[in-house]
Amino acid sequence: MAAQTPVQINTISEYHRKLGLPKPEHSLVSLIKFEDIPYNPEQAPKTIIHNFYSIALKKTFYAKLKYGQQEIDFDEGTLLFMAPMQVLSIEGPQEPLQHEGWLLLVHPDLLWNTHLAKTIRRYEFFDYKANEALHVSEHEEKMIVGIMQNIMQEARSGIDHYSQNIMVAQLELLLSYAERFYQRQFITRKVSSH
Repeated sequence: MAAQTPVQINTISEYHRKLGLPKPEHSLVSLIKFEDIPYNPEQAPKTIIHNFYSIALKKTFYAKLKYGQQEIDFDEGTLLFMAPMQVLSIEGPQEPLQHEGWLLLVHPDLLWNTHLAKTIRRYEFFDYKANEALHVSEHEEKMIVGIMQNIMQEARSGIDHYSQNIMVAQLELLLSYAERFYQRQFITRKVSSH
């Protein structure tokens, strides 16, 4: 496969346009169901750099992902975290196969002037080195989807003095659970490899 110049996507609205989705309900956060993304392999960029955080929770996903220079174990995984300004390559089938799951997009401006803006870098699963998707149980998956939906519910309920703090607190809760699940996965894999 020949190297392709990455398409840089700066806003969540721009990302929606590229995927053929309606305008997002909030400019700094969006929750997309994979099933709602129109299938158009010719139009979708194959290599992208986006200027926002991305958390993908998949049920089924019929593509190969490369994050930076490493291929990601996403066939068996459930959750994948991507930081802003990092390269993601997608190699998918030409025939229409429906992906299932959720994609949460969070622009760094949502975190502006919050505790999470200062501490988000400590979550190592956003790093290129984390080339393994997070495996979660059905119960854990429901928790994660519930938190994602809470974030979007707050985004839809009208902006007031508390909106940003509530959305960021929910995001921090999601990241804390993900950190716990990654630690469990690491311990499980370590024990099973002995």
